[in-house]
Amino acid sequence: MMGDKIPEYLHNKSNNVKMILFTALFALLFINLFQPFGSRDWYPDLSDIKYFAYSSLIILTGMLVVVISRTILISYSKKHDILKWHYAICIFCEIIAMSIFYTLFSVLLPKDGLSRETSEIFKQSLFNTALVLLLPYTISWLYLSWKEKSSILADIEQGKSNNKQPKSLIAFHDEKGDLKISVMLENLLYVESADNYATIYYINKSNRSHYMIRNSLKWIEENLTEDTPLIRCHRSYIVNLDRVKILKKEKSGIVLELDAEATPNIPVSKTYYDSFMNKFSRYSV
Repeated sequence: MMGDKIPEYLHNKSNNVKMILFTALFALLFINLFQPFGSRDWYPDLSDIKYFAYSSLIILTGMLVVVISRTILISYSKKHDILKWHYAICIFCEIIAMSIFYTLFSVLLPKDGLSRETSEIFKQSLFNTALVLLLPYTISWLYLSWKEKSSILADIEQGKSNNKQPKSLIAFHDEKGDLKISVMLENLLYVESADNYATIYYINKSNRSHYMIRNSLKWIEENLTEDTPLIRCHRSYIVNLDRVKILKKEKSGIVLELDAEATPNIPVSKTYYDSFMNKFSRYSV
């Protein structure tokens, strides 16, 4: 698992800039609210405003370690894959480097700093630095992961919407190629031919309606896309498989019952039986 690549958003330049700024803000609040390292006792006579300015300078200086680390990480990621164990080592080095930096501040800056145990200061600095970095890092990772998954989900939904859009509206043209009517696929029942005319049957405001155009069923069939649920089942009929409720075999052959009231049964002729059943079996899976 540690040998897997880290998500791209973790070495994205823009995301890392945001992570550094958020970490700096978190660290600034942390050092002023919790006052680690005994920092407030260094200069007890300082006002809160001066202490805030002073601590801000320390935090910003310490954050240079993270800036340098992330710059190297981003540069390295342009030519190499960043594995999880690489990233873990990077964070570990940031914690160690910043701990050393804050330890030096704690030892050298206060007047009584030299009288304190350096090893004890380093342990405390290591713990506080881990909190200063790991807490905002974890929050940032969770946010970036959520944002990435939300973006992927939105793209998937958009892709589904785009894929459905050209299929949802079925256009019917006359023999001259002029558009006569467009029907939502979910409302289309079947198309019936008579001589040189075709009648489109569809649901309109819960009632069955129809519209006649001058064109052949053969022309309409040839201009259907392969992924449409419309299929020729008889020399006189094209049916919408989405509206087929029952397929049953009678003495006269296969008949289809649609899910709309006052709709006649649609026959499946021997000529179109194989092609119809082949598409029906694939489409109904």
